Amino acid sequence: MAAAVKSRLCRAHRGFLSFTRRYDHSATVLKRQYDAIVIGAGHNGLIASAYLQKGGLRTAVLERRHVLGGAAVSEEIFPGFHFSRASYLLSLLRPHIYQDLELKISKVRLSLQKHGLKVFMRDPYSFTPMLEDGVGGRPPRSLMLGADLTKTQQEISKFSEKDAKVYGDFLRYLERLACAIHPLLDAPPVDIVGLTQGSLTKRISALKSLKPLVKSGLKLGKNAPDFYELVTAPVMKVLNRWFESEPLRATLATDSVIGANTSPSNPGSGYVLLHHVMGELEREKGAWGYVEGGMGGVSQSIARSARSLGADIFTNSEAEQVLIAPDGSVKGVVLTDGTEVHSKVVLSNATPYVTFKRLIPQEALSEMFIKAVEQIDYTSPVTKINVAVDKLPDFLAAPNIREGIPGPHHQCSIHLNCENVEVLEKAYSEAQRGLPSTRPMIEMTIPSVLDPTLAPPGCHVVSLFIQFTPYLLEGQRAWTSEDKERFADSVFDWVECYAPGFKNSIVGTDVLTPSDLERVFGLTGGNIFHGSMSLDQLYLARPLPSVADYRSPVKGLYLCGSGSHPGGGVMGAAGWNSAVRVLEDFKKL
Repeated sequence: MAAAVKSRLCRAHRGFLSFTRRYDHSATVLKRQYDAIVIGAGHNGLIASAYLQKGGLRTAVLERRHVLGGAAVSEEIFPGFHFSRASYLLSLLRPHIYQDLELKISKVRLSLQKHGLKVFMRDPYSFTPMLEDGVGGRPPRSLMLGADLTKTQQEISKFSEKDAKVYGDFLRYLERLACAIHPLLDAPPVDIVGLTQGSLTKRISALKSLKPLVKSGLKLGKNAPDFYELVTAPVMKVLNRWFESEPLRATLATDSVIGANTSPSNPGSGYVLLHHVMGELEREKGAWGYVEGGMGGVSQSIARSARSLGADIFTNSEAEQVLIAPDGSVKGVVLTDGTEVHSKVVLSNATPYVTFKRLIPQEALSEMFIKAVEQIDYTSPVTKINVAVDKLPDFLAAPNIREGIPGPHHQCSIHLNCENVEVLEKAYSEAQRGLPSTRPMIEMTIPSVLDPTLAPPGCHVVSLFIQFTPYLLEGQRAWTSEDKERFADSVFDWVECYAPGFKNSIVGTDVLTPSDLERVFGLTGGNIFHGSMSLDQLYLARPLPSVADYRSPVKGLYLCGSGSHPGGGVMGAAGWNSAVRVLEDFKKL
């Protein structure tokens, strides 16, 4: 099997082109005039285009890459192996967007709606194997969490009876706090300027921006102190109060640092945990699933919806600069090939740094604003490794019953090097010194166990989301190919410890360090959230207090990406909120 797969890798170019043809059907004619232009076909940009077109604005989306989706993209890196190359799980996409754009997931386990989105639910959803010697010939212990509370409590009781008893209460505690955030997600932040400046009429009009905040407060009620504590405290302060067993605390703590350059002991890590549990799939709170065909399936379904409404979407169309009219307002964009496309408004799905430092002529912005943009934190701790394998991993803690037949644990987020919080803390500490973690935190997923379309028969695609790795190595030097190879080999050695034979099963790898994530996907600093999700860069201050309402200092230019409220993940709220703001303003332009 390995030889057959490896021989197919020689046909990578041909397979890559066929994949592009299958997944990317762009509009054929770029007009010279639109009402709105969206820079970047990430999921937020596509969502914004759909709502703008639905609202009556002739809209075009310009994507610099050959494929749609931004970080929510599927790519056939090796022939026959289709990867969610960057983002890899779905949960946070707002329910009303499913419905409005006819993407809504039905109640059946596997769903197909008008625009082709299929999602596989995962149950169980979390698997943490231990590195230990089994007792009496038994396998090492492991912890598996799922939707069945009784089974999950049985799993937890292997480590602590006390923790098993209170786990259900903990889930309800998180759900209460997460649900209170929902009103804030689907609306811009409070209009502070409108409330404090201008005429009485404008101030009264701005009062409606308080409604989501009031609704959120009413939902919280007596739980407001708990909410405040969780979003401001180190997550370990909360987890230590609830639980005593290390495997459970460490497993839960991974969601407090995933994608974030922080440790479970740092203030604000509690909010990162809350951010990752506030989604839903199939009306199941906090559930995460695999998209058929990879995460590009989400972007493609949104693109189909936008096109059905009349939006034009173009790949291989890189915007070089936003055009500014003599009166200081936008008048369109110029592409790298010199083509000018005019419009009354421009929405940028790029990071705020790319938007204001590269796309906007610097003379159109104040020096103070530019300095503020330069202070936005984009630090990333993430390296993503996509691996093609010719057999299913076989874990010591849960041996395969039959070769090639997945067990329940294979569909999970598999947490390696997550037996105790001390391991996570050490990994974080090393990266702060410019050292790739010697024992990194690894979140491993194998979506092909539920979605056979992703890999050839008997083979699988494996996603390794790894922390902590710095953007620059010790001495402020860039990663070399040798550094990447050495780190990847170290990661594979750790996987091998839990699943012997993994290294021999590898037939192809794609290593994306923070600098690679920046280069390939335009993620400044390699930050998957378009900017840190720290407390100083949330809500009224995301990405900066002066642009938290999606409007920029340049009239007619708006932000619509994850660098805006409410932040990162495949959520779509920033795209929706910015489109609503543009539609409100358009008649005044």
